[in-house]
Amino acid sequence: MNLPSILLWGFAATVLLTSLTIAAQSLGLTRIDIPFIIGTMFTPDRDRAKVVGLVLHLVNGWVFAIVYGLFFENLHMATWWYGALLGAAQGMFIVVVVLPVLPGVHPRMVSDFRGPEPTRLLEPPGFLVRNYGSKTPFVLLFAHVMYGAMLGTFYALY
Repeated sequence: MNLPSILLWGFAATVLLTSLTIAAQSLGLTRIDIPFIIGTMFTPDRDRAKVVGLVLHLVNGWVFAIVYGLFFENLHMATWWYGALLGAAQGMFIVVVVLPVLPGVHPRMVSDFRGPEPTRLLEPPGFLVRNYGSKTPFVLLFAHVMYGAMLGTFYALY
């Protein structure tokens, strides 16, 4: 596996993914802030949560880039479209499975079955993450497709 390529392009692809979701939030397409949601799992301080969440999101991006690299190496192929397909699969899994079950493990997120409490103030994502806006699933899917496409385009096989 090409570890320098994974580290460089995994970082770049994660920055792209995060930038796309923040841009979509700024344009009013979604209200989701993935680094903030991740960060609030570890700290109740809202300002610190953004920093902690961003760092953890970048680390997650590297971990997933390693997984993508293993797929590319196993198939002896790294192309933009193969990366985009992997990104679409990852994005669908996040939208359909990961985010909807997050209230079960997030210490500061209410569930679909319980109202706000003093320690649980974040809104649950809901079915297909639509509680954060009707376009949120498409934003997340697009961002993950771009993540995968970037990795597939620039990952160099050895």
